[in-house]
Amino acid sequence: MKSINFQHKHGDSGNAGKFYANMVEIILASKGGLTPANGSECIIMKNMYYTGLVFLGGCCYGILSTFVKIAYANGFSSAAVTGAQYLFGTVMLWLVLQFTKKEKLSVKESVKLLSSGIPFGLTGIFYYQALQSLSASLAIVFLFQFVWIGSVIEWLVYRLVPDKTKLISIAVLLLGSLLAADVFSKSSSTFTVIGLIWGILAAVSFATFLFLSSAVGSHLPPVQKSALLATGASILVSICYPPVFFLEGTTFFSLAPYGLLLGLFGVVLPPLLYSIGMPHVGPSLGTILTSSELPVAILMSSVVLSEPVPPVKWTGVILILIGISLNSLKDSKKTGMLKKTEYQ
Repeated sequence: MKSINFQHKHGDSGNAGKFYANMVEIILASKGGLTPANGSECIIMKNMYYTGLVFLGGCCYGILSTFVKIAYANGFSSAAVTGAQYLFGTVMLWLVLQFTKKEKLSVKESVKLLSSGIPFGLTGIFYYQALQSLSASLAIVFLFQFVWIGSVIEWLVYRLVPDKTKLISIAVLLLGSLLAADVFSKSSSTFTVIGLIWGILAAVSFATFLFLSSAVGSHLPPVQKSALLATGASILVSICYPPVFFLEGTTFFSLAPYGLLLGLFGVVLPPLLYSIGMPHVGPSLGTILTSSELPVAILMSSVVLSEPVPPVKWTGVILILIGISLNSLKDSKKTGMLKKTEYQ
């Protein structure tokens, strides 16, 4: 068996990505006699590592809804919560960037990354608008359409036609989202055309953001890339929702804890995790992995808010996890088989 020299696709994702990826090799080297430079098992584990990062990015988004509901219950408006989330998150990323690796960028590159953050900000704005005229369960189902929209974008840009397993996985995910959101109950019957439009726009913008996370600035250190994406999103959100809470000291300090939590799980961690993982898993698989958002949202609402979760919702959660597993396991096995054949 020839040795395998691991190199990051699309250039390196920065020191963080290289460090943790190399740690996977070292862990494997300590088990079963593998060395860091050979073995198809290392390839599979590395793929699982990147897959796990994107999966965790989706989980972070699932945490948001619980904190948003608590903020609303304490009297804060959607505009204030959204503005605080992006503002605090962007500031945190730039603070972290001061202690990490940075690369010098041209004005053109900087503008490109800032512009790529616009879909990031649009997703929050569109989703908020959808919630104004739809029940929460219907709104999240429409947002969940990003699962198949991501595959369409990949087909349009890269001419990659989804295979049978991916199509089955998407179908299972969509069915699971309907059950998890409990849209068939009488309490979820609210529907408007304008709400549908806002919900689909949120799905398109989110799928676009996931695609750009894979395609843009993949040579940059993850923190630097995330900071620029978040800045672009924050500028847009500040235009739509001016941060007037800065002018009221009491409101600012009361809102700060929510801004920090929402900024961490909604602005800092997802772009960072996607910046490392998405260039390696691709936008199509990435959108499927990000479906972890809905199961986590339901789990959080049950544990933290003590909201009742009927059996039909848990059935939906199980279907979503099965849908994620179908495609991600197939992808890992396929990569492992190809690499094993190549290096034997």
